[in-house]
Amino acid sequence: MSMIRRLNVVKFALAGAALSFSALTQAADTIKVGVLHSLSGTMAISETTLKDTVLMMIDEQNKAGGVMGKKLEAVVVDPASNWPLFAEKTRELLAKKKVDVIFGCWTSVSRKSVLPVIEELNGLLFYPVQYEGEESSKNVFYTGAAPNQQAIPAVDYLMNDLGVKRWVLAGTDYVYPRTTNKILEAYLKAKGVKQKDIMINYTPFGHSDWQSIVSDIKKFGSKGKKTAVVSTINGDANVPFYKELGNQGIGSDDIPVVAFSVGEEELSGIDTKPLVGHLAAWNYFQSVDADVNSDFIKAWKKFIKSDKRVTNDPMEATYIGFKMWVKAVEKAGTTDTDAVEAAMIGISVPNLTGGIATMMPNHHLTKPVLIGEIQEDGQFEVVWQTDGTVVGDAWSDFLPGSKDLISDWRAPLTCGNYNVKTGKCSGQNF
Repeated sequence: MSMIRRLNVVKFALAGAALSFSALTQAADTIKVGVLHSLSGTMAISETTLKDTVLMMIDEQNKAGGVMGKKLEAVVVDPASNWPLFAEKTRELLAKKKVDVIFGCWTSVSRKSVLPVIEELNGLLFYPVQYEGEESSKNVFYTGAAPNQQAIPAVDYLMNDLGVKRWVLAGTDYVYPRTTNKILEAYLKAKGVKQKDIMINYTPFGHSDWQSIVSDIKKFGSKGKKTAVVSTINGDANVPFYKELGNQGIGSDDIPVVAFSVGEEELSGIDTKPLVGHLAAWNYFQSVDADVNSDFIKAWKKFIKSDKRVTNDPMEATYIGFKMWVKAVEKAGTTDTDAVEAAMIGISVPNLTGGIATMMPNHHLTKPVLIGEIQEDGQFEVVWQTDGTVVGDAWSDFLPGSKDLISDWRAPLTCGNYNVKTGKCSGQNF
């Protein structure tokens, strides 16, 4: 090889090394935030807004100087309401895109799909939607409601304030409704409700033909006892369900429905007249009168460039989780998963209802519980709420296999399912 050729080889090698170093330096100057929400398919009606919420939070944080002096970079993927694809996209985010944290999932089946990958690759997931409990992972922070922060208080309200005696537990056929209804069935029986006064029904995602089911509900509610529907129906199946209630003349005075997955976003753009008077149980409503909420709504409408867009509970849970993650990273001085996980416990930030949310040792939040009545404009009037906040339970007090379990990720316990009777930890999650 000639001397000139050798010099050229060395020159190109040095140039390549410089480019590689520059790329590494550039990558190190940003903190990557994974966004794992369905932008297509049956759950897009609910999840697209959460993607936009994360983008808004990133934009605001970057304008405030970023985190530890670094800009945040959003990495958005579309798992398309396809549960196995959630796992694939999670692996892509962690192994290929090298994100430092993931905000995502809506349904529990998507979270269950993601969970093994998150734990295998030691990632960090913030899950912002109400769920069935019965889980606690070191790698997940559950910023949505556990059953004792939504389902149980809703049943208590129907029973004590409305005098409900017969119960229709209607849900989409997947893990969240089935487990939640298992808890509610046990709870109702503990309250003296007979099996004959409990009707349970499941339908697939996207179910549209509600005529016969609503007819059965109407018949079940005609036995002379006050009847209510407790709905864990998810996604776009809610629209034809409520329409069919209206078609068959079932109003909120006849058989009230309390929903756990219907919020302002699901109600926007549809005729709400058949829904007026029906209920939803959440931890936040857009209609809550609080300065911090007004500021959030104003910022959201400005970011999304639309005065017609609404806010909802999972958006608040996303907001809280994001604010907590930023504080934990700054407290830990790193985005390292283990360091951030440890720093998260005990962190408090304002919620959007005028109170404070605190991350507990079981990776669940403190939350107020609110029950709202649907209005003609698609908003909710709060008709009941807890005096203060409720600590989320990872494990139900009403299921035989769970009532003896606690979750505490602080040392020395560092366990998601410690059995207080046997004194043993059964493993990471279950």
